[in-house]
Amino acid sequence: MIIAIDGPAAAGKGTLARRLAAHFGYAYLDTGLIYRAVGKKVLEAGADPEDAVAAEAVARALSPDDLARDDLRTDDVAQAASKVSAVPGVRAALLEFQRDFAATPPDGVAGAVLDGRDIGTVVCPDAAAKLFVTASTEVRAKRRLKELQDRGGEAIYARVLEDMRERDARDSGRDVSPLEPASDADILDTSELDADQVFAMALEIIASRNA
Repeated sequence: MIIAIDGPAAAGKGTLARRLAAHFGYAYLDTGLIYRAVGKKVLEAGADPEDAVAAEAVARALSPDDLARDDLRTDDVAQAASKVSAVPGVRAALLEFQRDFAATPPDGVAGAVLDGRDIGTVVCPDAAAKLFVTASTEVRAKRRLKELQDRGGEAIYARVLEDMRERDARDSGRDVSPLEPASDADILDTSELDADQVFAMALEIIASRNA
């Protein structure tokens, strides 16, 4: 059983994916962490995240341990992740890792929940359930601002909103695996919903897909 969850930043897909994985006892993979780990290592090497050669070299050498770092949630790493994810060679290098995780989840569990930008369209096009989680840009910027402030960082709403719009444009406009719903995905707009409401709706969708 594979559940694919896609959507833009701060729409709530990660929260939903973790909750669904816990509910069903499935393995969970935040595929954004893979790209964040690549972006972080590129930055640490002093390279440009848009340098295709450097980014691809890092992606091909990535190990599972790189995903366990506790410094992958910063805004500069998020921006770097968005840039390296637009590199075809990086996406190719990481695609096999994601597909292997979905096909043979760790510890022999019965299913996997993956969240990211192209799970339903590219990574797992045959997933049993596909959800595209979204929200207005303004709502998502407010959520990201609160997240940054809760971690003790200094952030300004206008800057967060601007970064969000730039990232959305980059993710949606790239030539390789642009951010878009799969043709058979169910759309969940979380702008006016809390986490419990989103979770309940997702369970209904998944149940209907497996009826």
